[in-house]
Amino acid sequence: MTYKTSAAAPAATPNVSNTDLQCLSEALYFEARGEGSQGQRAVAEVILNRVDHPRFPKTVCGVVNQSGQFTYKKGRIRERGAYARAQQIAKAALQGAPRNLTDGATYFHTPAVKPKWSRKFERTARIGSHIFYRSEQRLASN
Repeated sequence: MTYKTSAAAPAATPNVSNTDLQCLSEALYFEARGEGSQGQRAVAEVILNRVDHPRFPKTVCGVVNQSGQFTYKKGRIRERGAYARAQQIAKAALQGAPRNLTDGATYFHTPAVKPKWSRKFERTARIGSHIFYRSEQRLASN
């Protein structure tokens, strides 16, 4: 999927591709821009935990664009400050920031919904307006 953005594409950093940075930044913006930094970092953890999990695509963009997994649609980035913050959090996550907020979560949702899958997985955390879960296969934290 390609998203129209009004903000400039982020610059790549060592070991972080522009593509991964843009996909993760957009996911954080559209899924969690109203969250504080900790909430956005937690959503980034889920995405990166999925990249490391055998059941999910092996790239950030593959995870973010996987059919039926994230609720946001193609859209415009209208809040440049919020997008810049999402970029900073995405960049840190991709550069190896510790994943210690969600205890290995690979799923999340807001309290406004109660997906059927939430009964199948172990609840690990509630951060901001998201509830986090992990499947039966625990991934090592880095």
